[in-house]
Amino acid sequence: MQRLFPVTDQTAAREWSLAELAEAYAYPDPDVPWLRANMVSTLDGAAQYDGRSQPISNATDMRIFGTLRALADVVVVGAETVRQEGYRPARARAEFAAAREAAGQPPAPAIAVVSASLELDFSLPLFTSPLVPTVILTGAAAAPERVAAAEKAGARVVFAGDGVGVEPDRAVRALADLGHHRLLTEGGPRLLGQFVAAGVLDELCLTLSPMLTAGDAQRIADGPPVAAPRSFALVSLLEEEGFLFGRYRRS
Repeated sequence: MQRLFPVTDQTAAREWSLAELAEAYAYPDPDVPWLRANMVSTLDGAAQYDGRSQPISNATDMRIFGTLRALADVVVVGAETVRQEGYRPARARAEFAAAREAAGQPPAPAIAVVSASLELDFSLPLFTSPLVPTVILTGAAAAPERVAAAEKAGARVVFAGDGVGVEPDRAVRALADLGHHRLLTEGGPRLLGQFVAAGVLDELCLTLSPMLTAGDAQRIADGPPVAAPRSFALVSLLEEEGFLFGRYRRS
């Protein structure tokens, strides 16, 4: 199904098992915080269709999505993406159970929601029935009643900013202080844009979907511009049925 084209050998295309995919996407150092993003984009740069990423994805993209989650300590996501995508808790995967246990990880990664307002539906399974308690990253000036509501629902509220919002570098440090070094963000575009602008993104796993949507959908990163374009190096490239799955690291 999946064929990997290592950048060092473009002719060595072959099918990869799930275990080999996990090895190919392994984090470089589990003891050092590493922020990886996983996003999908159409050929004309749309990160969503009708407000959601699923219509521009495919089964292979979701298989890689599951692999990346299985490797992570925590999945960082913006509040708007939680609302639009109907986020649920990460589930335990039998295929990765032994590897996670050997790595000292719980059965599934925690979900960390970045939210300034904490205007979230705390009756959702993301808060009521996760395998690992959901973390909410917010600012120290967040409304006390919303903080109390989140904690009552079972979420762990972590302050990563002095105002109402979250500072990206402090979010990374706060998660590392909780023991989460293998970080994965799945967006949305505004959150990824903040990580890019703050210079804290270490790696981008980008699915290029062979689709065109036109319209005014967001790009994968939507935020303040950087002073100069940041350079990332291609590490590996997968292909299936016209979908390209690239892995880029900060160079």
